[in-house]
Parts: sequence; C-alpha cells; structure tokens
Amino acid sequence: MGSKEIITIENDFTLIRFQNDTDEVSTFQSPVTMGLIQFHFGLKGCAKFIFNNGNYTLDLNEEKCLLFYNPEKELPLNVEIAPKSWLITILVSIKKFHGLFTTDAEHIPFLSKENKDKKYYNESDISPSMAIVLNQMFHYNLNPSIKNLYYKGKGYELLSLFFNRNEDPNAEQCPFLIDEENVLKIKKAKEIIIANMAEPPSLESLANQVGLTLKKLKMGFKQIYGDTVYGFLFDYKMDYARQLLDSGSYNVNEVGLKIGYSTGSHFIAAFKKKFATTPKKYLMSLSQNN
Repeated sequence: MGSKEIITIENDFTLIRFQNDTDEVSTFQSPVTMGLIQFHFGLKGCAKFIFNNGNYTLDLNEEKCLLFYNPEKELPLNVEIAPKSWLITILVSIKKFHGLFTTDAEHIPFLSKENKDKKYYNESDISPSMAIVLNQMFHYNLNPSIKNLYYKGKGYELLSLFFNRNEDPNAEQCPFLIDEENVLKIKKAKEIIIANMAEPPSLESLANQVGLTLKKLKMGFKQIYGDTVYGFLFDYKMDYARQLLDSGSYNVNEVGLKIGYSTGSHFIAAFKKKFATTPKKYLMSLSQNN
C-alpha cells in the first residue's frame, strides 16, 4: 500500500516521505505533538487530509503546498494518498522555527507578534525551484550513511524556498516562466519523453509536438526541471531501471531493453555512470541486505 519513510532530522524536526506508486489509495495516521508546524508538499498526484473524525477534509493537489499550525489544538496526521502520488511532509516545532528566522521574522506572516498565538493555515503553489528540491528528495542515490545529513540540508533548503516565493530567482531570471501556457507545454514535453523513454523523439520533434520553438523548449525545461531534456530523461531512466531491479522481476538485459538500450553493455555503462556501480553488483547488494 505505497511506502513511507520517516526521517528524524533533529528532535523537533521530522521529515516524512510518502510515495504511493500503487493503484490503490494509501492511508497514514500518526499523532502530532501540539506546537508543531506542518508543511505538506504535493509533488505528484493528490492527497486528502482528514480532521475531526472525518467531519472536515482538505485536499492537497499536485504542485501545491499546505501549511498548518494550531497552538491550542493537536492536529494529528490522517492522510489518504491517492494512487501514483508523492508528497513530502515536514514537522518542525515553533521554537525551532523561530530560531531559524530570528533576524528576518517580519517576512514570515504567522511569526508576527499579533499572530504568534493564533492558528494559521495557508495554501500556495510549489515554485519551480522547490519542485527541483522535492524531486531530489525522491531520487536519493547517495551513501546511506549520509542520508540524514542530505535530508537535513534539503529540508532547510525547502523551507527557505517556501518563504522566498516573492523573490524566486528562477522567476526573476526567466520571464518565460510567467507565461503559464508555456509552463504547461514544458510539462507536456516531460510527459511525452517519459511515455516514450525507450524511443524518445528528437528535440525538434518534441518542440513541434508541444508547440514551442526549440530555444524555448530548451530554456524552459532547464528552468523548470533544472536539467536539459535528455539529461532529465537519463536520470529518470536510470531511476526507473533501479526500481525495476528492486522489484526482482527482471534481469539486467530485460531492464536495459525496457528503457531503450539495445545492448546490455550500453545499459551497464549508463547505470555505472549514474550510480557508480554495475546493475549486477547492485542486485548482489540487494540480496546481501535482504
């Protein structure tokens, strides 16, 4: 029923990663101590937060984020994660949070003196720069020994970007992103290359399919996803290959063919470039850990 990973960054700073790649709704319930601020980031798909025994619900849609804070009432986590949905939750104490913004508290609306003891709720968009960090948190490929440090850095980076939306460097550097129609075209381009990962279209063909010039496709893709079209596709294919190997249902050659490598040697070289190990050694490490 999907997967979740609870990462305790510090005593008063917890990160939860929900990844439901199944075809069924996944549920998660957990008490949350009073005085914790909740941030929920919907990277993919959607989720529903349930309060007061089901009498009240809030939807978290794709590319949206929710902030909850109530200093007088516990807000336990009761969430339904839709099929094919990914989200990140950050729980941080108000004390810890105040400490992060001691010199710039005036920029944070609910930290103002008149609001500090009031409940607070906010829904906002995930910016392109936030989406990049969220994607990185779902594609962790580093040594397990530094996972906590990695997520700690990404958690703080995500919070800083959350409160920097009026000064989003991506939006300032690239007026292209202001045009919502172009952003939708770039996202469509991403969907096309993923759906055709084994035989992706040329950049010229892709640009024509989504109705952009080649220059705008390249520029927009880099701004939104932080990589070139084929660079993004390479990382996606390698992560997908790793998931197929994890499943135990395919051998190395079968995985290579599924993602578009006609020869095993090319796939092995690509996998090693990404993960610094061969698919065979990766499978061996899986069997040793089980």
